[in-house]
Amino acid sequence: MKKGSGEPNRKKVAKVSWDQIKTIAEDKMQDLNAFTIESAMKMVAGTARSMGITVTGKFPS
Repeated sequence: MKKGSGEPNRKKVAKVSWDQIKTIAEDKMQDLNAFTIESAMKMVAGTARSMGITVTGKFPS
């Protein structure tokens, strides 16, 4: 994806699953200010939502 949504609350530009979020969080773990993979996943999901990307499914427990 080149660009997020200009209106993230109105226009959604993509969907991402929690499995994909976990993969991204594992790759970015060194760069994030997080101690656990779960907190890193929440940070990545929040960033995705602010870009207009819908996170599908439930947070894995």
